[in-house]
Amino acid sequence: MRGSYRKRRIQLPPRFGHFKPAGVPKRFLEKIDLTVDEFEAIRLADYEQLEHLEASEKMNISRPTFTRLIEKARGKVAAAIIEGKELVIEGGNIDFVNTLHHCRECGEVSPRSVDEDAEDCPDCGSPNVEDLAWHFSGRHRGRRGRIR
Repeated sequence: MRGSYRKRRIQLPPRFGHFKPAGVPKRFLEKIDLTVDEFEAIRLADYEQLEHLEASEKMNISRPTFTRLIEKARGKVAAAIIEGKELVIEGGNIDFVNTLHHCRECGEVSPRSVDEDAEDCPDCGSPNVEDLAWHFSGRHRGRRGRIR
C-alpha cells in the first residue's frame, strides 16, 4: 500500500483548464486528465527549460519523482494531441505558492499571493473576480475569494 506523499509545490495555477480539438463537440471526445502537478512539471521542464534537479527542487519533490511525473505528463499530452482527446487539468496533491486573480468581466489576469483575497478588478473595477488557485484545488470561492 502506498503511503502519503508530500504535496507538490506549484508556483502559479494554470490559466486554462481545458484543451480540445477545434470543431469537435465535447460530447464526442474522450477525456484525458492531467493533474496540476503534471502541468507544473511540463511548465518547468519544457516551457522554462529547467534541468530535472532544479525543477524538482522548485516543486519540493525528489529528482526521480520529478522524472516519473514529467514522463507521465508528456505521455498524456502526446495522447491528447495525437488521438484528438480533450485534455482537462485538475486535481493532484498540491500547494500553491502564488495565485492568479481572473476578472470574469474584462479578462484581466493578475498574479497575487495565495494569502490575498480576490479584490475588485484593478483594470475595470468589476467585483466579478475569481481566484484560479482555489478553482484548481477543487474548492470554489465567491467573488472576494471566500470559500462558498
